[in-house]
Amino acid sequence: MYHILVVDDEEMIRKLISKYAVYEGHTITEAADGMEAIRLCREEKFDLMIIDIMMPELDGFSACREIRKFSEIPIIMLSARGEEYDKINGFELGIDDYVVKPFSPKELMLRVNAVMKRAAGRASAPKESAPEEPKNEIVEFADGGLRADLTARIVYVDGKRADMTPKEYDLFFYMIRNKNIALTREKLITEVWGYDYFGDDRTLDTHIKLLRKSLGRYADFIVTLRGVGYRFDAER
Repeated sequence: MYHILVVDDEEMIRKLISKYAVYEGHTITEAADGMEAIRLCREEKFDLMIIDIMMPELDGFSACREIRKFSEIPIIMLSARGEEYDKINGFELGIDDYVVKPFSPKELMLRVNAVMKRAAGRASAPKESAPEEPKNEIVEFADGGLRADLTARIVYVDGKRADMTPKEYDLFFYMIRNKNIALTREKLITEVWGYDYFGDDRTLDTHIKLLRKSLGRYADFIVTLRGVGYRFDAER
């Protein structure tokens, strides 16, 4: 199964997660703060990390930011707070899921399996050999003010390269390819996160906010369809 790094300053939480994870067949390593988590990630290879936000020495956000400099390990973030700001901050750092305390250990294990399944899918995706003269798929909107290179996964806003998370790119490019079409929340979650996504659809709303922020003055190209979902419309 998986080797999981559990990072939380509360020993009781670590032991609770470890108990259920070991029962599921996983191997667990524990850390009590962010500094220890960084050290362990440099010294060992883990399949996934579960990390709390509020910790002494170094908080979860800072630890994830440092770990992301040298590792793409899947990350599930824990927090006693459910504020949208914390979720946005976490997803901007490239975490894979966010769980609010108190949580069900069984649900957490389901989320672990879902995150790892998505990570395995990304790793095993066939890599096509590039043609001798590759031709990038580029689309432009607003007289070139918004430009997306779908092949290179690059977006320019008024000539400046936008800094997006991998999931923002996935979401934006899917909406571009389906521009002017009403996309239900269920459709977006299924196509962008996968049919086996385990979590609530507030994650979609959080990523839409992140994407709008990245698009700057073109944020209103993403139209909210109340009770339905969203639509990309650059002709409004």
